[in-house]
Amino acid sequence: MLKLTKKADYGLIAMRHLAEHSDLGACSAKDLAEMYGIPQEALAKILQRLARHKLLTSMQGTNGGYVLARDARAISALEVIRAIEGPLFITSCSGESKACSQSLKCTVKEPLQKVSRTIEEVLSRLTVWELRESSGEPAVVQELVKIEVLGGRYGE
Repeated sequence: MLKLTKKADYGLIAMRHLAEHSDLGACSAKDLAEMYGIPQEALAKILQRLARHKLLTSMQGTNGGYVLARDARAISALEVIRAIEGPLFITSCSGESKACSQSLKCTVKEPLQKVSRTIEEVLSRLTVWELRESSGEPAVVQELVKIEVLGGRYGE
């Protein structure tokens, strides 16, 4: 099953909030954690990581906290997920570091790598700005439901 980790969920929640409330200025990790019921220490580490990857800017001082480093329309969900989790792989054989004992006989590696690339492509087009839209699904999410997987349709 393809599933984002809690860290990625928390990061996307924070990025969405900052996009939705950018007019209010910086928001602290403590405030975000309280608003969404997220462990503060975990969220602080995630926000620091996003700042290191230049997706957030950290503001010091009494009114300090985090703001988006770029326009929310220019930050993709994939960028956020990669900053937190690293590269996405839907199978263990997708990584370049390990040789699979089944690689010579494997019949699903190429199709699964195609699925992985397609998911990454869709996530790269889904912006933090679109995540803030509460009515209906972003068009790119609807597109994901239409992806053909191994001769069938995903979600049917």
